[in-house]
Amino acid sequence: MESNSEIGERTRRRVKKGYERLAYGGIADAVRLLFTEEPDLAALDKMDLYNIAEIKRPRGGGMEIKFFDRIKALESLEELSETGGDAIPLYRALQECARSLGEKGNGN
Repeated sequence: MESNSEIGERTRRRVKKGYERLAYGGIADAVRLLFTEEPDLAALDKMDLYNIAEIKRPRGGGMEIKFFDRIKALESLEELSETGGDAIPLYRALQECARSLGEKGNGN
């Protein structure tokens, strides 16, 4: 069974990987989608559209694509690195509090 620290570390790595994809990921497939009249589902399944926050097709035609904010993703990556990779500070604080209460209960 995984410990809470292992689960927290795995979650931190997934969060960091997601922010890295948002900050550094390519937009070639999104541009390709923008210039496609009627994309088929097979083509959409093969596209990397991770960086897209929203897609709209206005009534007048065309397509609007809104991307996630790369600057915010970079800031979040910086914050993760400044906290020493501690992606869940409240959880860590609760762990330390419980640990200190346990030590006091043991006569330490």
